[in-house]
Amino acid sequence: MEKYNMASEAFTVGRKHYFMDFKRAANDTLFIQITRSDEQPDGSYRRNQIIVFEEDLPLLIKGLSSLCHHAAHAELLPPRVEKEAVLRGMAAVPLDERPRERLLADGPGALADAELLGLVIGSGSTRENSVELSARLLAAFGGLKGLAKAGCNRLQLFEGIGEAKSAQLSAVMELARRFSK
Repeated sequence: MEKYNMASEAFTVGRKHYFMDFKRAANDTLFIQITRSDEQPDGSYRRNQIIVFEEDLPLLIKGLSSLCHHAAHAELLPPRVEKEAVLRGMAAVPLDERPRERLLADGPGALADAELLGLVIGSGSTRENSVELSARLLAAFGGLKGLAKAGCNRLQLFEGIGEAKSAQLSAVMELARRFSK
């Protein structure tokens, strides 16, 4: 059945991507298609879809309206048991030990290479913060000189380094090379 998109909305939360499409089928039937696409550890995606046809759209809208009403008045619901928050990444590092705060207070000379590099890449992975990731990169490439010679493809072999971060690192290394001429 050939479909024509009439309107679309999309948003991403972590490794989950949501797509909501209002479509017209080749037989002129209207429907809404909601897709959740989960990125798998191997880079593939698993998709789940719900399709609501034209005759059921009023029920869907009524149900969503009711649900949104309840969510807007959630303070009237019984309190939920709060789980103890687990801090990860830089949030787990005491404020006075974080690289950005140390740089602002003491200047860039007070930071180790891994801390400066951590500020450049901005974030780490789910298992390590940006400074830990930077330290691992520096160790793997034998320091800044080795890292400067690494191409984007080699950098992307590390968990937590994708196209954007590898491009950032390559750009910073090229600027440093040009500055040193």
